[in-house]
Amino acid sequence: MLSTVIVTGCAGFIGSHLSEQLLAAGHKVIGIDNFDPFYKRDVKERNLSSFKDHPHFRFIEVDLADGEALRKSLEQETVDVIVHLAGKAGVRPSIEDPNGYIRANIVATQNILDLMKDKGIKKLAFASSSSVYGNTKETPFHEEQDVSNPISPYAFTKKACELINYTYHSLYELDIINLRFFTVFGPRQRPDLAIHKFTRLILSGEEIPMFGDGSTSRDYTYYEDTVAGIRGAISYLENNARVYETINLGNNQPVTLSAMISAIEKATGIKANIKQLPMQLGDVDITFANIGKAQELLGYNPKYSFEEGVKNFVDWYRSVNPS
Repeated sequence: MLSTVIVTGCAGFIGSHLSEQLLAAGHKVIGIDNFDPFYKRDVKERNLSSFKDHPHFRFIEVDLADGEALRKSLEQETVDVIVHLAGKAGVRPSIEDPNGYIRANIVATQNILDLMKDKGIKKLAFASSSSVYGNTKETPFHEEQDVSNPISPYAFTKKACELINYTYHSLYELDIINLRFFTVFGPRQRPDLAIHKFTRLILSGEEIPMFGDGSTSRDYTYYEDTVAGIRGAISYLENNARVYETINLGNNQPVTLSAMISAIEKATGIKANIKQLPMQLGDVDITFANIGKAQELLGYNPKYSFEEGVKNFVDWYRSVNPS
């Protein structure tokens, strides 16, 4: 039996794919989720359905911001590694509800670290975000550049978590990797994310809201590549001591908003009806990952083109939303 891994956010987009792959590889997985109502519970239950009955999977429904409930739920478990993916995501909703993001992201991460300290769990891979880079013009983003100017509450909660992680690494010799994700997409992605939302609108003949002139760009990363990077981080943690690293997991190929819409048009075979709107608060002009460190330390090597990923997403969307 390989190591026992806690995956928080196991019913979400990335967490469900990671859990599935870890179980298939021979790990024991303890999945934690609180079914946050940000989107429908039945969507997350569908994400879980393919592995929830696996003999080496245990599911715990608990709110990570409730430290006592978290401790009680894991009293009998011995754990090797935690992959902390859970939390509130999304730049725009964080502007409306900063306190909710502080609780779900910062308080929850603090509780995970206290659990590790108290239970002697030494290894953590933490889901950070490209949002921490703010609206910098210095591209591609590299891990050593200044990230002290976040422009959304979501971004500052992720930066705060990286700082808390370093403090616990320093105080208690916890081995930690902060993985800065770059716009992950693919089957099971959140319904509020642009590729999912635009696909739904195009297929139903509705208008697509395009914020700005279409020139903003994102380093879209297909979920298979992100999951491979997380698994590389688990392996690195298991094989090294005194680890504290921050590592970008992107695709190193930004795609403009206009090109993204074109790719969905091509994959669906339908022309989009676009409504142009002003840029939104908290949005950055570009995300663009330097992935040299991930390649060197984690053996990371993105394999999926953007167009291939969009086609896979549209095929999946049609399969779960038959017309």
